[in-house]
Formats: sequence, C-alpha cells, structure tokens
Amino acid sequence: MKNDKVTRALQFVLIVCIALFIDQLTKALAFAFLPEPTSYFTLIKGVIGFSHVENDAIAFGIGSGNRTFMAVIMVVTALLMVAIPVLAFTVFKTNRPAQVCLSLIEGGALGNFIDRLFVKNANGVAVVRDFIDVTRFGFANCNVADFCITFAAVVLVVIILFIGPQAAFPLRKKWREEAKEQEK
Repeated sequence: MKNDKVTRALQFVLIVCIALFIDQLTKALAFAFLPEPTSYFTLIKGVIGFSHVENDAIAFGIGSGNRTFMAVIMVVTALLMVAIPVLAFTVFKTNRPAQVCLSLIEGGALGNFIDRLFVKNANGVAVVRDFIDVTRFGFANCNVADFCITFAAVVLVVIILFIGPQAAFPLRKKWREEAKEQEK
C-alpha cells in the first residue's frame, strides 16, 4: 500500500516534469526560430501554423494591460498549483486516470507560471510565450501548456461524470452496482 502511494507520487511528478519540459522546450525553439512578433511559419496551409505571440493576458486577452488583475491571477495560480496535488492524492487517491489528468494540468500551469515569472516583453511586462496558431478554429494562439491544461481538464470532467464507481453518472453497470454497495 505504501509502495503504491510512492509509485503514484513519482508518476505524478514524472508527468508534471515531462509536460513542463516539452512546454518550455517548444517555447524556446519556437521563439528561437521565430524571433520577431511578425514571424510566421505555415505548417499546414489554411489550417495551422506557428507564430511569435507574447501574451500578457489570460485566455482570449482577458486582463491584457491590467497588471493588478494579472498579479491576482498569479496568486490564484500559485494556490491552485498547491491544491492540485492535494486533490490528486486525497479526493482522487484511487483514481489513476484522474491523477494523470491533474498532473498534466499541473505541468501546464507550471509552464505558463514560469513564463510569467521570467519572460518579459520589450516593455518589461510579464508574458506567456504562445506560438501555435489555431485562430482558424476560433481560438487564440496557444502553447503546449495550454493544450495540456485544456485536454486534461476535458478528460477529467468526463472521468468525474462518467468513469468509475465514484462518478456522478457511472456508465458501466458494474460501476453503478459498486456505487450502490459503497452507499450501504
């Protein structure tokens, strides 16, 4: 039992580190090869490309230019980065898929947090380096951290709603029966 907890904790940390490494590496490479804000590289014409975007806001430009708002976001992010591992090993202590999702969210949040701490634009404003242009799909430019957070959050919601005996609406008959047994 104790060995399983250590294994899960190590897996959590490993996934966080891998997500963080890939995020920071891809940001560094993108900005090395696209050094100017006007730089653009088409990957698939009319579908996706890479660009140089220094994002001083959160999703969809919310908080752009508002340093107080962004300071509050940094504090909230720091608190969430502490809460996520706590959730993973308390509420979701027996749910490995949920722990994987939470570790991806943690890695992504940490990647963007590091950018906000250490990356500044020409005006000295903290920014997140975005480089994946998905504007043709109705989204803004983003980065690997954003993909980790978004993908893992969607999967986590599916897990919470439908997967396993602890789910709000367990899909399998076996999970529904286990949930009824646990209620007794």
